[in-house]
Amino acid sequence: MQHYDWIIVGSGFGGSVSALRLVEKGYRVLLLEKGRRFRAEDFPKTNWDVRNWLWHPTLGLRGLFQMSFLEHLTVMHGVGFGGGSLVYANTLPMPSDEFFTAPSWRALGRWQQELAPHYATARKMLGVATNPKTTRGDEVLKQIAEETGRTQHFHMAEVGVFFGAPGVRVPDPFFDGKGPERTGCKFCGACMTGCRHDAKNSLDKNYLYLAERRGLEVRTETEVMAVRERAGGGYAIEARGTFDHARHDELCADRVVLAGGVMGTMPLLLAMREDPQGLPRLSPRVGDFVRTNSEALIGVVTPEHDEDLTEGIAITSILHTDEHSHIEPVRYGRGSGFFRTLALPHSPAATALGRFAGAARGFAKQPIRWARALTVRDHAKHTQILLYMRTLEGTLRMQLGKGVRTGFQRGLVTVLDDPSAAPSAFMPEATDLARRFADKVKGVVMSIVTETLLGVPTTAHILGGACMGRDASDGVIDADHQVFGYPGLYVVDGAAMSANPGVNPSLTITAMAERAMSKIPARAKTEP
Repeated sequence: MQHYDWIIVGSGFGGSVSALRLVEKGYRVLLLEKGRRFRAEDFPKTNWDVRNWLWHPTLGLRGLFQMSFLEHLTVMHGVGFGGGSLVYANTLPMPSDEFFTAPSWRALGRWQQELAPHYATARKMLGVATNPKTTRGDEVLKQIAEETGRTQHFHMAEVGVFFGAPGVRVPDPFFDGKGPERTGCKFCGACMTGCRHDAKNSLDKNYLYLAERRGLEVRTETEVMAVRERAGGGYAIEARGTFDHARHDELCADRVVLAGGVMGTMPLLLAMREDPQGLPRLSPRVGDFVRTNSEALIGVVTPEHDEDLTEGIAITSILHTDEHSHIEPVRYGRGSGFFRTLALPHSPAATALGRFAGAARGFAKQPIRWARALTVRDHAKHTQILLYMRTLEGTLRMQLGKGVRTGFQRGLVTVLDDPSAAPSAFMPEATDLARRFADKVKGVVMSIVTETLLGVPTTAHILGGACMGRDASDGVIDADHQVFGYPGLYVVDGAAMSANPGVNPSLTITAMAERAMSKIPARAKTEP
C-alpha cells in the first residue's frame, strides 16, 4: 500500500490551495481527481460538443461540466483537474459583512478579521482584476440601475482573468516568471466551456501548476470509493479508475483532505458513516445545512438580429439591488446554444398548472416575438443569462436514499426540514429584473425545464453539508476544518462553508482553504 504524508481528494479551490501549501511545507502529497486533465486545445469549441463538455462517464461523456438533478435542487458543477475553476464564470467578489457575522458560525471565530489576510493572498494567487470591457448586457443593466435609483450600486465585476494585449502570448505575468505563459483575453465569452486561449486564471494556471513543480503527485481519472481509519493511525484510501473500473488503487496517508466539493464530499462522507469499517463516528450533522446562494438563473432571449450578447467575459458587471441582493449578466460564447434544449418559458407560480397557464399567456401576448426567439440560429449570441443572488439563508439536508423523482438507484437525495426556508425557484424581484431586461432588448424570459415543469430551483453554488460547529453534536468539522472524532481528516471545500456568502463563493472558499492550511505546521526535518 503506497503511503503519503497527505492525500487530497479533489482539485478545486479547496484542494488546489491545500496541495500547494502542503508541498511548500515539505510534505509528500498525492492529489486524486476523478476528472480529466485538460489542455487548452482539449476544451470544447462549443457546448454542443457534449462528449467533451458534459460529464457522465457511463454514457461516454468525459467533459468538465456536470448537472445533477436532485429532488429539490438542480446542481451545476465542474469536474476535471482544476475542479470548478474550469467552468466557473471567473467572478471573485468579496461577501458583505453579514456573511462573517451570520448566526450559523459567528460564535466560532472573528471571521472577518481572521480571513482578511487570506483573502488578500487568494486575490493575488487568483489574479483578481476589474473587468475593463463594457458589453451590451452591462449597458442594459446600468439603465435598470438608473431607473431604479441604484446607479451608485452598479459596478464592473472583479474577475480572475489575464487582461493583457488581446491574443498576445507573454511570459508568466503573475508569479515572477515561475508560472505558465499566458495570453491576453480575447473577450470571446467562452469562459464557461473552458478557456481555449490561456487567459482564464483557472487553478491549473496557478495553485496546481506551482504545486506540481514543488513535487505534488497527481493522479487524474481516479475516483475515491472509500476512506477508512487505519488501526495503526492515519487513513486508508480505496480508489478506482474513473473510466477503467478494473484499475484499483490502495493508498494510505497520515492525513487526508476531502475537497471534492459538496457533490463529491457529501456522498463519500454519508457512505462512510454507514460503513462500520469506514468512519462510523462521524457527526450526525453530516448532510445538514446544505445551502445555495439563494439564487435564480433566468435567461433572456432576443430575436433582434443586431443584438450580440456573447461579447465579453462570462460575467462582466454587478448591480446590487438592495442590501441583500444583486444581479449579474452571464454569457456563453458564440455557438454554445446547448441550453436551448433545456429551456422553457419562465413562469413563476406555485403549481405546475399555474406555470403552464402563465407560459400560455406569455405566448398569447407576444406570439411573434416568441416564435422568432425560439427559432434564432445562434442561441448563445441572442441570450443573456441573469444570475440573481441573495445573502438570505435557505437550507435543506442531503442523505443517501431513493428519491421520488430520481428513480430506484440509491444515491444522494435532498430532504426539506422546513419548506418555507428552502431555496426557491422563483423570486419576485428576479422575475421583475429579467422582464425589465427583456423589454429593453425586445426579448422573452426563459428558465431551465426543471423550474418550469417541476418548480425545482437551479444552483451553480452548492455549499454546506459538512459545516463547522462547537462539537460533533453541532457540526461536522471544527473551526480549523478538522473532522470531529477523526484527527488528521479535514474537509476543505464548499461543503465546509457554514453561512451563505450571497455572492459567487470561489474567492471565499480559497481564502478559507488558505486559513486552514496556515494552521498546519511545516514537516519536521529528520536527521540525514
